[in-house]
Amino acid sequence: MGEPHVAVFLRKSGWQVNAGRIERLWRREGVKGSPKQPKEGGLWLNNGSCIRLRPAYRNHVWSYDFAHCRTDDGKVFRTLNILDEFSREGSGTIRVKRKLNATDVIDALTDLFILHGPTAYMRSDSGPETVANDVRAWIEAVGAQTAFIEPGSP
Repeated sequence: MGEPHVAVFLRKSGWQVNAGRIERLWRREGVKGSPKQPKEGGLWLNNGSCIRLRPAYRNHVWSYDFAHCRTDDGKVFRTLNILDEFSREGSGTIRVKRKLNATDVIDALTDLFILHGPTAYMRSDSGPETVANDVRAWIEAVGAQTAFIEPGSP
């Protein structure tokens, strides 16, 4: 139960309370409330402008990202995950390798572009710079627009 819920509960029970006072009391007593949800990052285009792009149809906005994992024996591997943000389908595209580079990302995107046609926008965090720059150049060459979410952007 977070601070606002307690204030509502107390008001329903006949108490006259202020949600701000409840919050101050909780803080003074060291009670942790519900964590605030972080705001979604803005979408930064190559020209420096920021928009909040929401996918409107299939193949409108795809996103890709890397995940790092370890095997039982401690060896590191990476996965490349590509997702259609409108349908929330991954289109069966998860690439797994010990090391993934820009060529692997471009190969995976080429396969998807052949199957589904090119997307209007590709979204990603900036990732490793060499991968991001090479992939960005390739995506623009095939006619899609790149959009990168900068880490820590509001």
